[in-house]
Amino acid sequence: QVRLVESGGGLVQAGGSLRLSCAASGRTFSNYAMGWFRQAPGKEREFVAGTSRCGGRTFYADSVKGRFTISRDNTKNTVYLQMNSLKPEDTAVYYCAADYMERRAYDLWGQGTQVTVSS
Repeated sequence: QVRLVESGGGLVQAGGSLRLSCAASGRTFSNYAMGWFRQAPGKEREFVAGTSRCGGRTFYADSVKGRFTISRDNTKNTVYLQMNSLKPEDTAVYYCAADYMERRAYDLWGQGTQVTVSS
């Protein structure tokens, strides 16, 4: 079983960049599809980006397409979210999640990392 810990959040100016990391413990990281979600105050948690078990396929919410890039390094048990051209509306707590064997159910979650984008 994988445990997830996010890092890399912080305060950036609009137009800036930030890279989030999600470090996984456990021996079966490559068995999990991975995703990033975010939740802003007063809003529902929303899907941001996802990647298949080997990183060959990626998926993005329309709101971040062309600006964010998800990637993974299975040798390091880490998934990344490169965030470019950040906007104030990207401000949220970002969560890493794992979907065992791509069952279409994210049942493992990290505790989140805060991203704040100033205008």
